[in-house]
Amino acid sequence: MSLYLVRAFVQMREALLANATMLQRLAEIAGRLCEHDSVLREVVERLPPLLDAPAVDDAKKPKIGFHRGHR
Repeated sequence: MSLYLVRAFVQMREALLANATMLQRLAEIAGRLCEHDSVLREVVERLPPLLDAPAVDDAKKPKIGFHRGHR
């Protein structure tokens, strides 16, 4: 009977070690996700000014190409 008890404890130890490695890996992934979240928030905050282009006044803009009357 003690042999079964020892085997049971060995299996429990192996299961706990497997869970510990999985928890460590999940903690690493969670850390990366937090970093990515902060970077994405920064990108989203900086994006709207770039999308809203300033109005361009066509009168001030020089025309390109050949125009009659200009020398």
